[in-house]
Amino acid sequence: GYALHFRPMVPRTGWNPLDRLMRNIRYEGVNMGFPTGISTGVMKTPLGSFNIPEAKGTQDYLGLNYYSVDTVWFDLAKAGEMFSNSGYPKNADMSDTNFLANIPEGIYDSVKWIVRTYPNLPIIITENGVEDYDDHMRPRYLAQHLHQVWRTVNFNWPVKGYFHWSLVDNFEWERGWTQRFGLWGLDIDTQKRIRRPSVDFYAEICKENGISSEMVQKYCPEVFEKLFPS
Repeated sequence: GYALHFRPMVPRTGWNPLDRLMRNIRYEGVNMGFPTGISTGVMKTPLGSFNIPEAKGTQDYLGLNYYSVDTVWFDLAKAGEMFSNSGYPKNADMSDTNFLANIPEGIYDSVKWIVRTYPNLPIIITENGVEDYDDHMRPRYLAQHLHQVWRTVNFNWPVKGYFHWSLVDNFEWERGWTQRFGLWGLDIDTQKRIRRPSVDFYAEICKENGISSEMVQKYCPEVFEKLFPS
């Protein structure tokens, strides 16, 4: 199997055909090339197609890396990107550096897409998390996303596992230490681990194999009514 960084996308304005076109072009380019090649044995690129028949049907599961949902629109100023631009909805629940928006419904939609596209493959959520230096957002992000995963399981969709991203702060590609994804913080000078509240929250979730109303009241009461409506 493999882990797919899947980015759900929506046009900024559904009535605008150019926004819809840009969404479709970007969606195909970002999400579809590799999984289509692996499942069919034909890899399609802008320079042509090539066959990899030995890859066809070899995956025995599909890993999903999900973080957020992109809003896409037509932008004349973005000629170098085929006039396509992207961002997040206005008034979205944003992470520290506005790198990610907390849109938990997207993980449900991502699993739904996998089930419809590759109905016989078990699914493992291999990454799901958010940058959050002081842990003000992570507890609700975690609770809301796991609630959506619970919804997928209730449909008997084959979600076999979930891995939070990440256990400890990591060196995040070209962004280095500017974004903190870990349940545990990391002092980059001493390498000392710093316990964030989400450590205990996630430990309780794993121990109980679920999220209770008491946990939500304790760690992220601001989303209690959304997850446990009266």
